[in-house]
Amino acid sequence: MNTPPGPPPMTELSGGEALWLLEGSTLGQLAYVQREQAVVRPARHVWEYGRLIVRAPVPATAIPPTATYAANEIDPRTGTGWTVTLTGPVDVLRDPHEAAHYRRTLAGWMHGPHDTLLRFRPQTITGFRLAGAEA
Repeated sequence: MNTPPGPPPMTELSGGEALWLLEGSTLGQLAYVQREQAVVRPARHVWEYGRLIVRAPVPATAIPPTATYAANEIDPRTGTGWTVTLTGPVDVLRDPHEAAHYRRTLAGWMHGPHDTLLRFRPQTITGFRLAGAEA
């Protein structure tokens, strides 16, 4: 007797589903290139008004014009979950009222010059649902 194949271990998400998952999460990783080396830092985020606001422990002067952000939720026992990655132009939030709002909204890991708030304007958004190794 043949067993029907299960779902593929990794399936691509639609852009809408990827954004929906990103909007429902709060933790991720900011990735960018600095002096020809990849830098990855933990970050917190919120999706508002078609923009991703990120709070990360990086100096504002290190942020290039374009960066990448990734978020995921993966169950370590089953290997199931999802991953979403977006890339696009990024700006440091400089308005003091807007920055104060997001400092209250998003918890940070540190304060001072290495506590930066960023606004992403995503140009590419990709995501995958993970069915796990047993699928």
